[in-house]
Amino acid sequence: MKQQSDLPRLMGYAGTHRYLTYLSWVLSVVSALLALVPFWYIWRIIHDVLEAAPDYARAANVTGYGWSAVGFAMLSVIVYIAALLCSHLSAFRVAANIRKELMRHIAALPTGVTERYGSGKLRRIVNTSSTATETYLAHRLPDKAGAIATPIGLLVLLLVFDWRLGLLSLIPVALGFLLMMKMTGASMQQKMNEYQNALAGMSNEAVEYVRGIPVVKTFGQTIFSFKRFKTSIDNYEKWVIAYTKALRLPMLFYTTAVNGVFAFLIAGGILFTRDGVTNTLLLNLIFYIIITPVIGTTLTKIMFMSEDAMIVRDAISRIDEVLGEKPLSESRAAHVPKDNSITLEHVTFRYETGKEAALRDVSLKIEPGQTIALVGPSGSGKTTLANLVTRFFDPQEGRVCIGDTDIREIPKETLMNTVSFVFQNSRLIKASIRDNVRMGRPSASDEEIRKALKDAQCMDIIEKLPRGIDTVVGADGVYLSGGEQQRIAIARAVLKNAPILILDEATAFADPDNEVRVGQALSALARGTSETPAAPAGRPADSAGSSGRKTVIMIAHRLSSITDADCIYVMRDGEIAESGTHRQLIEKGGLFSRMWNNYSQAAEWKILSDTTGLEGNV
Repeated sequence: MKQQSDLPRLMGYAGTHRYLTYLSWVLSVVSALLALVPFWYIWRIIHDVLEAAPDYARAANVTGYGWSAVGFAMLSVIVYIAALLCSHLSAFRVAANIRKELMRHIAALPTGVTERYGSGKLRRIVNTSSTATETYLAHRLPDKAGAIATPIGLLVLLLVFDWRLGLLSLIPVALGFLLMMKMTGASMQQKMNEYQNALAGMSNEAVEYVRGIPVVKTFGQTIFSFKRFKTSIDNYEKWVIAYTKALRLPMLFYTTAVNGVFAFLIAGGILFTRDGVTNTLLLNLIFYIIITPVIGTTLTKIMFMSEDAMIVRDAISRIDEVLGEKPLSESRAAHVPKDNSITLEHVTFRYETGKEAALRDVSLKIEPGQTIALVGPSGSGKTTLANLVTRFFDPQEGRVCIGDTDIREIPKETLMNTVSFVFQNSRLIKASIRDNVRMGRPSASDEEIRKALKDAQCMDIIEKLPRGIDTVVGADGVYLSGGEQQRIAIARAVLKNAPILILDEATAFADPDNEVRVGQALSALARGTSETPAAPAGRPADSAGSSGRKTVIMIAHRLSSITDADCIYVMRDGEIAESGTHRQLIEKGGLFSRMWNNYSQAAEWKILSDTTGLEGNV
């Protein structure tokens, strides 16, 4: 995005508050000019003192000039505070509107897109990027207006009193400005983008490393086993060192130039006093030595403001990246599926970052109340298929139907009421157990919540918590294991009571005891009972008879958990390689049969201990 378009873009978020931004610039300019007035009084004080020497009692106006200088300095501060008040009001409105627009847009995006970004990166864009615009509008732009006005006022002062000394003072200023332009040019913008990317990459890898600490402790690995994290740190180190070295000489010359005004003034003073020293020349020389440090300070401010402008430009580009993601289309017609059957018709799907299709021409039919399983090697398309049913993404070809209705024609709220899912890494929010479960159906009563917790085998969890169902997860040191979190997530799904259930390796992170309980909870959830709450309006009722069985899609690596499935679909390279019941697939002797044999052999391994150590036997 070009620089000149950044400010109009931000002002679009300010609404009528943009006039406060413009007012803050005017006030900042007035403040900067008022801040120069005390220098004029300083010149008057020096003039009167030199004229009165050696009888300083004749300098009767010095006190008045001094108080006038103090008065204008205080007035400058008051006006500057008013400028910041106006700029902050506008900046807060801009940051708030950016966050609101981002959150509204993120809420409308497919869940698959938000998963691709990751919660950490999205949170960083929403918070850090909007904060960058707030700092820029609230502080940097008013300061920039003042920083531009200050050199103009200084130029007038420098040329009015002694144009020769004034021109000498401008030589190092011009040199410093040229060096500053070199350091803050287009190449610097590219460097800023690289810096932000390197920092984001290192932060993401750090999060993954922290999450993997239990594995490190278990297997005695060191940090070097996390190659990507170590590589990201090394890359960041190399980039920072190279960048610092590249700016070392320009920054050295810049600092020397803007602080070398004294050398030029002294040289000029020696040159101009060859015929003798006059009070006027001495007065102007002293005055210029006092005022010229303001030039260096102002130029340094402008340089850092240019850096902040680059940060804002990068922040806006990251905001636009999120806003550029297209939300899923919404159907205006209120189509309601007639039942809870699922149909995929010649579905092909390819991720944006993938060269190969994740699913290729997949077709299948799941009858109401059926339990089917998806198995296959990692990357074969199992989770992608389930994500299409929940409409985390839309396929590029073909269609996905629930009750013979294309899910793209089903309103989002109706679809979410129709489908429940329990993932292998279900997360709880920092709220009470009650509120975490109630997310499944906000209108549920406390009795219904407790019934859902009981059906999900969660009562042992509730009994050990300090405040029972009102205990806040993550507060006061209260944390749940992976298996316990799964059971709370299942209770949420029980309360929701959707007719279609998707289970993606729901027992993957559970210990043996939790695995048994999670399995029992999932069985109860999949069966459904007459005591479960009625389906919300706008959702198909269970259509598999009085048993209330749900349509279930199970993704599993533990093949023993799917032997009773009505149909097993074996995925390979994005296609359905085989399908049938467990017995049929075993008798066929194909891919599933080989997978089952490998799984059975692995399950029979036992680790025995004797006096000589550990030994593995089949």
